[in-house]
Parts: sequence; C-alpha cells; structure tokens
Amino acid sequence: LSCLPSPRKSRAECGGMLTGGGGGVRAGGRAVRRRMTCPSPQEISRAQAMMTPLGSLTRGASLDELIDRCLNSFDQDGKLQRGSQVVDMTLMMHCWVVPSHSFGRRLLTLYPPYIQDAHEFHSLPVSHCLRHWINRFPVVFKGDDLLGGVMEELWELVKREGEEQHSQLVDTSDLQPSSGCRRLTLQGGGPEVKKRKVSLLFDHMEPGELAEHLSYLEFKNFCRVSYLDYRSYVLRGSVRENPALERSVTLCNGISQWVQLMILNQHTAQQRAEVFTKFIYVAQKLRALQNFSTLMAVTGGLCHSSISRLKDTASLLPQDVTKTLNELTELLSSSSNYGTYRRVYSDCVGFKMPILGVHLKDLVSLHEALPDYLEDNKINLSKMQHLYSNISELLAIQNHHPPFQANKDLLHLLTLSLDLYYTEDEIYELSYAKEPKNPKLQSVTPVKPPMIADWASGVAPRLDPATISKHVKQMVDSIMKNYDHNLDGYIALEDFEKIAASFPFS
Repeated sequence: LSCLPSPRKSRAECGGMLTGGGGGVRAGGRAVRRRMTCPSPQEISRAQAMMTPLGSLTRGASLDELIDRCLNSFDQDGKLQRGSQVVDMTLMMHCWVVPSHSFGRRLLTLYPPYIQDAHEFHSLPVSHCLRHWINRFPVVFKGDDLLGGVMEELWELVKREGEEQHSQLVDTSDLQPSSGCRRLTLQGGGPEVKKRKVSLLFDHMEPGELAEHLSYLEFKNFCRVSYLDYRSYVLRGSVRENPALERSVTLCNGISQWVQLMILNQHTAQQRAEVFTKFIYVAQKLRALQNFSTLMAVTGGLCHSSISRLKDTASLLPQDVTKTLNELTELLSSSSNYGTYRRVYSDCVGFKMPILGVHLKDLVSLHEALPDYLEDNKINLSKMQHLYSNISELLAIQNHHPPFQANKDLLHLLTLSLDLYYTEDEIYELSYAKEPKNPKLQSVTPVKPPMIADWASGVAPRLDPATISKHVKQMVDSIMKNYDHNLDGYIALEDFEKIAASFPFS
C-alpha cells in the first residue's frame, strides 16, 4: 500500500487541473507550472534573514571557513555572540557534505595545538562548539559509532591535558534526546486524580475524542523523526531501514485501512452510511486540530474505491456529508502541487501536523536541483540554507503543546485496531461481499480521492510478534479495568461483542 491507497485516478488527475483556489491555471486548462517553482515572499524573507549572519560567506564556503565562523561565534563563557543561526545550520547540515565523524575529527585536530601553545581562549571555543553540538543535536552521537570514537579520543585528550572544565563540556555519557513526546499528556496520572469515564465501544466514542486520540498517536510518531531521518529519505529515496518514517507510513496506512474496514464491517447500507458519516465528523475535528496528516489518511479511506463503489451506501448519505467530503478532497488535492493545502497550512499557527509526504517531496526537489559544491569546490551555502530552513520548520512542530490529552486505555484499543493489516485484494473482496456489482449503477460519478506523493510505496507494516503481543496485553488490561465491574476476571458477553466491533473481521 502507498501512504494513501488510490487505485483509481481522480477527476483532477484525468480531466485537467482544479481551479478552486490553488491557482496556476490558464483559461483552457493549461497549467502554469513556473508559478509553483518561484519562492514565496515568506521563503524570500527567510532566505534573506539567513544570509545576514553569514556576512561574506553568502554563496559558498569551505568546511574550515564554516568551522572558523562557528568557533568565533562563542564568547569565553560559551554564549553565542551572533545568534545561533550559522552554528546550528553548520552542526545540523554538515552531514550532507561530510560524515559527522569527519567533522568531529576536524574539530579534534584544532584542539591539541591550542593546548600546547597554552592559549586557553582558543581551546575553549572548540569545547563550547562541541557542547552546543551535543546539546542541540544529541541524536547523532547516539547512532554514529565512528563519531562516538572521535568524541572518546577528544575526551581522553582533554582529560590527559588536565583540562577538567573542558572535559565536562565534551562529555557525551549522559545524552538526553530532545523530543516533543514529553509534551504529550495522558489522562489520569495517579489514583488521586479523578479520571473521566471512558468508553471503549466505537459507537460511544465521540468524533472529537477519536480525532484527538488519533492525533496523539500521529504526533507521538512525528516527534520521533529526526533531521537524520529526513536526510536518509532524501538521499536514499525510501523509508526502508528508517524506523521513524516507517512508523509514520504504517500509521497512515493503518488509519486509512481501519476507516474502510469499520465501514465494511457493518451489515446494512444504513449502518455503513452512519459509520461513514461519523468519520466525516472525525475528519472535521481533525481539520479543526490542524492535523492534516491524519486528515489525509481518514479522507483517503473514505474516498478509497472499495468504499466509493458502495452505491447503496452512498445513496443514504446526507447531502451535507457529501458536500463536506468534496470540500476536504479539494483541500487535499495534489492539483497545482498541493497549492490549496500549502496555502491553508502556511496560515496555521500553533499546533499543526503536516502531510509529511508533501514536504519530503520538497526536500527531494531541493536536493536534486542544487549541487552540494560550487565550481570553486566550496560548499553550496544556498542549498544548505534552504534545506536547513525546511527541515527546521518540521522539527519546530515537535516543540508545540498539543491542545488535548489522551486516555491510555483508548489508545491501547486504537493501537491494536490499527495493527490489523489486509491486502488490497482482501479489502475489495469484503466490499463486493457487502454490495455485489450492479452494472446499472456503475455510471454514478465517484468522489475523487485525494492524491499525494508516492513516498511510501511498497511499505507494508512489520508485524513484529513481540510488539503485537505487547499491544494485545495492554488492550486486555484496559478492557478488564473498564468492564470487569465485579472484579471476577470476566466481562459481559454483550460488552465483549461491542468491543470486538472495533476489530473488524478479526
């Protein structure tokens, strides 16, 4: 499965470009592609702001020149005198042109002469730069054994020279990775906290409650994606062997499939229409939360051809539901390079979740369009700055506080529900079993599905038995806690059957 299953082309893909606010369409339907390649005013302002602290290094620079600029940015107390822009960009983005262990070794070679010459004011900047690197980007030190070896050499060197203060600055033994996951809050921290009663029955879950818990899972995964993961995807063109991005893909696919299966699990067309309508309300709540990633997954599930072919079901949908679905697909349309989504997303403030595939596509385009080095064999700072700006914007989202809490019991139920996996063929078999083909009704125009970058092609969830077993145990514990009213180790058969409805065809 791709991130969003889309076995049928949309009208937007087949019949010309949409004109609903995305721009870039001439009379007659010819797309103006150049417009989408020009930088926006916001991008121009960001680029100008980034160029200013570089001073004379506005086009290209050698690695030594960048390192020198970083070292000169710290005062004796380790405070940045010129802001952190250049330093952070160099420490994050150098790995696009040289391995981090080579960068670290270059800093190591700068250290001994200064100690031998007894110039304290020269050796301290190297230590301060390393300390800043460790504090701002700890993830690279945890996953790079070669860099770890370089840091160990440096630490031993500093200790041997008797520089106790310096050795504390370059110590990497107690790294604490920065993560927005700490900002996620679960309801009920202890027995003294009054907990809101939660229902694990799908029929009882409010659309807002579902939207918030799906957003919790989405944000938790998003916070695990580091700048190294973005680099890996851009350079390799795949999420394989990239656990953080694989988790995001699996969740996206899982939500989309779960939406389809929850609809197909219903026995009558009326019941299917009711579940469909409920997911439309969930989608509206996701839009209000500015969670475009899960919104894409839910909308993709609703528009999947295994659902859109259900004409009996579609005929029972209220008119406002169909209208809302059309509005959502217009918002998420790939027309004009996702112009409508980009405009809406750029206007969002506070907590928001992007459609990651779209922004990964931008990073790939930047990387392929610009060379790493200029003709004089200097690092292309323009490319480095633009990549740094785009990646930093994605990482900054992890620092926002989600405007909701989550109940861990409901999370356990949803997590296990999303672990289920079916092939496209199996889903279509279920669809045809519910509503067999009726040639007389096939002329009805289907709702056009949203199309996104095929950044997750060929990725299927890895059903790790240990993980599944853990999720099952957590879910069972949550069910017993909420439904074993007599504390005798049993729950009512009626409750069991209703809870099982959250695991369609299991």
